[in-house]
Amino acid sequence: MKPLTEGTLEAGSTLKRNRFWFKAYQQRYLYMMSLPFVIWIFIFSYVPIWGWITAFQNYKPKDSIFDQKWVGFDNFIELFQDERFYIVLRNTLAMSTMGLLVGFTVPVIFALLLNEMRGQFFKRSVQTISYLPHFVSWVVVAGLVYKMLSTDGGAVNQLLMWLNIIDQPIQFMAKGNLFWGIVTASDLWKEMGWSSIIFLAAMAGIDPELYEASTVDGAGRFRKMWHITLPGIRTTFMVLFILSIGHLISIGFEKQFLLGNPLVADYSEVFDLYALKYGIQMSRYSYGTAIGIVNSVVSILLVFIANGIYKRVTKETVI
Repeated sequence: MKPLTEGTLEAGSTLKRNRFWFKAYQQRYLYMMSLPFVIWIFIFSYVPIWGWITAFQNYKPKDSIFDQKWVGFDNFIELFQDERFYIVLRNTLAMSTMGLLVGFTVPVIFALLLNEMRGQFFKRSVQTISYLPHFVSWVVVAGLVYKMLSTDGGAVNQLLMWLNIIDQPIQFMAKGNLFWGIVTASDLWKEMGWSSIIFLAAMAGIDPELYEASTVDGAGRFRKMWHITLPGIRTTFMVLFILSIGHLISIGFEKQFLLGNPLVADYSEVFDLYALKYGIQMSRYSYGTAIGIVNSVVSILLVFIANGIYKRVTKETVI
């Protein structure tokens, strides 16, 4: 073996650079296609970060951002001393965790069942029907949910009474302990078909010879799903799962805002609604920014924690 010299190391680094630029030239069209999206992310996701400094100020819109009064960590101290913050944190984590667990397991099962269908016409029909709710506005979905759960002729109450499960209609939308389940079920109905698309695409990439070999060995459908299909989509599943964990805190507010009401406010208010109500609407812009910073920091920490656990268990990494 030749001893490593300065010239050898320099030649090696030069070779690596040349390979990098050669590969970049070969993939130049892919880089050009991705460039608009990189610019979009930079403008709308990274440039606004400079506005985080308002969380350390008593921001007033009439003055320049550089002429504001600096208050240090006062907004964060006030945030962590607010009892409402912990109620909102509980609601956010509860609904996001329920949505994460149900929103991943059910679409995977649905994709497995679709993948096992042999009739192409029926399979495509089911796929199309399951995708359609994704394109329906949450305003319309909220109206449908209210109508279905209504005490005045709602289909759910009528069915439960017809089955003699209840004697009188239940006011579903007035019970806070049922709100999390209603939001989770509504979101599942709306997004199940759409979420299954990527799993179906991953299943389509599995080598058919694996199924043929398992058939020769006498494996049935459930054995094939358990030993071939599920391991084949494990990487896709874990990447999406870990990235979704980063959004546990950032679950939006459309569902909660449209389905909620004053009777269930203690169960429906989430981080984004909290920032809107106690930050923007009350002109406490610095306080609202502090809420957003806490939201982002917790999301980043959750992603790294989830990736660390996955790396420790599987010796692989996603990020």
